Amino acid sequence: MNNFLRQWGEAAYTSTGFFWMALWAFILGYIISSMIQIFVTEKRMQETMGENEGKSVLLGTFFGFISSSCSFAALASAKSIFKKGASFVSSIAFLLASTNLVIELGIIISIFLGWQFVVGEYVGGLLLILICWILIRVINPKKLIEKARKNLEGQDDDEMDDSKDWKKQIRNEESWARVAKKYKMEWQMVWKDVTVGFTIAGIVAAFVPDSFFQTLFINSGQGKTDFTFLEILEHIVVGPVAAFLTFIGSMGNIPLAALLFGKGVSFAGVMAFIFSDLVVFPVLRINAKYYGWKMSFFILFLLFAALIGTSLALHYGFDLIGMLPDPSQVKIQDKKHFKIDYTFFLNLAFLAVSGYLIYLGFYKKKDVEHSMSEMAPKSPVLEKVLKYAAFVCYIWLTGGLIIKFLN
Repeated sequence: MNNFLRQWGEAAYTSTGFFWMALWAFILGYIISSMIQIFVTEKRMQETMGENEGKSVLLGTFFGFISSSCSFAALASAKSIFKKGASFVSSIAFLLASTNLVIELGIIISIFLGWQFVVGEYVGGLLLILICWILIRVINPKKLIEKARKNLEGQDDDEMDDSKDWKKQIRNEESWARVAKKYKMEWQMVWKDVTVGFTIAGIVAAFVPDSFFQTLFINSGQGKTDFTFLEILEHIVVGPVAAFLTFIGSMGNIPLAALLFGKGVSFAGVMAFIFSDLVVFPVLRINAKYYGWKMSFFILFLLFAALIGTSLALHYGFDLIGMLPDPSQVKIQDKKHFKIDYTFFLNLAFLAVSGYLIYLGFYKKKDVEHSMSEMAPKSPVLEKVLKYAAFVCYIWLTGGLIIKFLN
């Protein structure tokens, strides 16, 4: 019983710690998404990204890189860019760049896994975009894309008038009140998914033994570095399964990725695990809200196929030039999530920005309420199940934290 209580406390502490690590990225991503929806008109977006395909992919990749977002926020931003007139492939490029090419992810990977994985993450992010681009060109799903755009038409975006200068609008307090309302709606849409996802991650980290993950990957083990092609392929396919069980987004999954590599999982399998934050059910569900289930499953196929190709290319490419990392270089140590570092100050800064937006939204509520509407269609059954699951998670986290700090 005492062991269970101890693990319960550790699970709750891990869940809240992982969320604390990613909090500022959540806030920044949703603010960017809200600003895109309010200040960027369809005409401006089309002029910037919608015409030349090569240019739009490059811009989508660049905008994703500078967005410094996590997967949940990236989904909302990518949807906004797509709705505003950007091509489908450029919105996919944005989505992949904002979850795989961001600076803070590289920092965390370097701490837990080493420089080879940092190179793999950034080169792999570009490969994912390239493979998706090729697949979209080959498959050419015009009807599916048109249907996805039509599905977004019912989701009201509160844009500014094209005739007005956006520089003046951005200095207008009422415009920021509208941004605040959009920001609130973004959180309303995914708070249940985030709560359940982070709670499950903590539970798995505290209660599931390391041996469980080892059994998922054929012929893995400490000191194992020589794998057959079929073993590597199995590791790549199973990586998303393991990521599904521990899903909290790329940044939170890095310590678990280091655990897998230290236990002998192949480089390709670990990279697939890291890349898998966009091929899990919460992401599938959110994409279905935005674009419909057919497009959501197509995006899942697209990303999963790109993930397999990228992981294989990285593994054999690194092996060819002698860059495959040694599992013995990974030393897992207990990580203190709540400490005075750059994450602490970034969280304080973005919480202050978030607080201002919340205040502004309430202050201007009467002025802007009439122009706001629900962002995406919802499944009543799934929403109700997730809502009650989220409340159970809050009870679990509260009880665990009390146990953690009383002992």
